[in-house]
Amino acid sequence: MSNPLADRIRPKTLDDVVGQSHILGQGKPLRRIIDSGKIPNMIFYGPSGIGKTTVARIIADNSKLHMYKLNGTSASVQDIKDIILDAQSILGYNGILLYLDEIQYLNKKQQQSLLEYIEDGRITLISSTTENPYFYVYNAIISRSTVFEFLPVSPKEVCPAVKRAFQICADELGMKLKLESGVIDYIAHGCGGDVRKSINTVELCILSADRSEDTLIVNLDNVKLLTQRSNMRYDRDGDEHYNILSALQKSIRGSDENAALHYAARLMEAGDIISLSRRLLVIAAEDIGLAYPQAIPIVKACVDSAMQLGLPEARIPLADAVILLATAPKSNSGIVAIDNAMEDIRKGDAGEIPAYLQDGHYGGAGKLGKAIGYKYPHSYPDSWVEQQYLPDNLKDRKYYTYGDNKLELAAKDYWEHIKNKKR
Repeated sequence: MSNPLADRIRPKTLDDVVGQSHILGQGKPLRRIIDSGKIPNMIFYGPSGIGKTTVARIIADNSKLHMYKLNGTSASVQDIKDIILDAQSILGYNGILLYLDEIQYLNKKQQQSLLEYIEDGRITLISSTTENPYFYVYNAIISRSTVFEFLPVSPKEVCPAVKRAFQICADELGMKLKLESGVIDYIAHGCGGDVRKSINTVELCILSADRSEDTLIVNLDNVKLLTQRSNMRYDRDGDEHYNILSALQKSIRGSDENAALHYAARLMEAGDIISLSRRLLVIAAEDIGLAYPQAIPIVKACVDSAMQLGLPEARIPLADAVILLATAPKSNSGIVAIDNAMEDIRKGDAGEIPAYLQDGHYGGAGKLGKAIGYKYPHSYPDSWVEQQYLPDNLKDRKYYTYGDNKLELAAKDYWEHIKNKKR
């Protein structure tokens, strides 16, 4: 059985690697490190299929170090112990390079077992992970390594790799190749920055291609079927999930309804209306807040409707909520105020509640001095009377500052008028 096409055409030199010019281009940091010949401990971080393993293999293949490869999904403590024993033997005379793929799957004990040896240089560790290493990799490993982030590859960069893959397949079969217009671009745009996925799609296209004598014919309709939804790079527990939610909230906060709809569409296309709904409820209170408080019940109604309808109809009330929030006036005065108040509590600045504000609805409360002297605001004109409500040690504390929107400024003017005329 032959290897997958993506393995058969894997680049052998850095110049052949698709994308990652921000770290592998001439004069860029990772390229300089590799060219120096002195390989430090490194962690390659980024989504699948964008060259992490390829670059690690190129480094390993060109290194004078004795090389081992492990995968975090299957490696055991004994596997690591065996490598450590070799590091102490003649095999480790010039040093050992350990390429550890998917390091996030190793537990803390397994990762800790490597520390002494990467600390003194007997083992050089190159590891790769699809998860954020600052969340999933042991801190001691992080502190002894340099983290390089690999980015999704642009369609423009993927196109040559797709074209090359088609030609290699045709050459292997000893046949000519006929590609319908738009095939290469469609695969390059549909792979979502995953080069391996695009190469695998090429292989599927070849296997299902029409054949006319000595010619392979790849038509666009077939390609569309084979690449459907492949541009959706989304993991509900991974970085991409939180990146989309972050971009959604920041787009709404920035009053860009078009960008907000784009990120909402990504979540809906992935079927994740629960995360979208929860984030919209947060945004209504956090970013629109008191500038348009009606946004909260309106968004709640949209979310309830979406949950009852389900997709695809749920997209309609959720889109309404997104547009409403993005185009509404903004105020974060509420979240700033409560965070200011909670900061005092965390610091221990609570203080004793004034006795006249304490509960007096029980026998003997009066004997304890509870609720005596309380002024009931509704008994006074405009339902307001000057009275201290905060504890004595915080009596002059100001947590809330009125926002500069129409609604909050109107409330500010109202209360300044009421309170000033009573003084």
